[in-house]
Amino acid sequence: MKAASGARPLATSASNDAALAAESALDYPGWRVVLAAHFGVMVSFGSLLVFTFGVFLKPLSAEFGWSREAISRAFAIGAMTVAVCSPFLGRLLDRYGARRIVLPCMLVFGAAFSSLALLTPHLWHLYAIFVVLGIVGNGTTQLGYSGAITSWFTARRGLALAAVMAGVGMGSIVLPVIAERVIEIAGWRAAYSVLGALIFLLGLPLSLRYLRNREQPTVTATAASNDGAITSEALRSRVFWIIVVTLFLASISSNGALTHMAAMLTDRGVSAGGAALAAAALGAASLTGRLLTGWMLDRFHGPRIAMLLLALMTGGVVLLSQAHTLPAGIVAAVFIGLGMGGEADVTPYLLSRYFGLRSLSTLYGLTWTFYAVAGGVGPILMGRAFDLTGSYTTLMLVLAVPMLLSTLLFLWMPRYPSGAE
Repeated sequence: MKAASGARPLATSASNDAALAAESALDYPGWRVVLAAHFGVMVSFGSLLVFTFGVFLKPLSAEFGWSREAISRAFAIGAMTVAVCSPFLGRLLDRYGARRIVLPCMLVFGAAFSSLALLTPHLWHLYAIFVVLGIVGNGTTQLGYSGAITSWFTARRGLALAAVMAGVGMGSIVLPVIAERVIEIAGWRAAYSVLGALIFLLGLPLSLRYLRNREQPTVTATAASNDGAITSEALRSRVFWIIVVTLFLASISSNGALTHMAAMLTDRGVSAGGAALAAAALGAASLTGRLLTGWMLDRFHGPRIAMLLLALMTGGVVLLSQAHTLPAGIVAAVFIGLGMGGEADVTPYLLSRYFGLRSLSTLYGLTWTFYAVAGGVGPILMGRAFDLTGSYTTLMLVLAVPMLLSTLLFLWMPRYPSGAE
């Protein structure tokens, strides 16, 4: 089977050995970039907003009388805005580097998220804030950091990406519990304020101190023209569209289930604390999945690992649709978390292995467009299903079918281009 075109040959065996030795040292500068990225993504759009959104569903509905579908529409608006902006952000990241894009995005994201504490009874206010969050949101996620990380790592790339994405896992464990606890003690407005403060206290200082791309030789005019050629060739590649389709189908089901999981479990008699525990279990599993996937990606063929992760997510969605007790909810959350956590590592890794680094952020931004569209549609479908039928079960089972079938698409993935094994 023909390998994807457009990828640059990677290092020889000797240079790979040298890279492995350098990247294994604790004082290697790239690990400081990983540290900054780890805490940056912990308080990013993809963690802070996504994993706490469901915790605020019932408080906002009780405060303002909004339906779950109406509140979920805000998430969809944010996701659709991310979808529109991601390709442009990716292009800017390839051109200017992570530091010049991530830092201003983080500042605006922090201010906008904190302003949720000032919500009024007007839905347009909620939606307007989510538009702003969507415009800058992906500049705070792994999209913002992946180009910098892959510029520093070759032999340990899977592990480095996993260590970064472990920040999302840590956030998904800690942040819903913090939100739930603050809501119980001081209300939802205080919870938004506390979460917003974490962006400025935890994420911004480390990125300001350590985030930067590894210096590369000056790009010539010829190299610049090759940049466009690599992107256009990727868009004509079967490999790229397999990644996109599977990511899209997984995002509809997993994000729909994630954003409504807390409300779903409490509707079935699980306490609010129990639902928060299930969310924490999902986060712990996500963290575990990220670390295990990073370890496996440096040792095994990526598409086979992707198949395993999609199967886990599908199983988790099916189990959650039938979960009426806390133990069942936790088991379902663990399956979903393992799959979602690993999937976040796989996408940038596969793009870098098949298509090289020069246009990585651009290509990653394009995949994020499809992921974000699906991530916005999923929660709306879930909210609509509940408002019409009072149940999520049927829709979740329907969405699980194409996600399971999409795992088979990875059987058509070729081996990495020559020298990339």
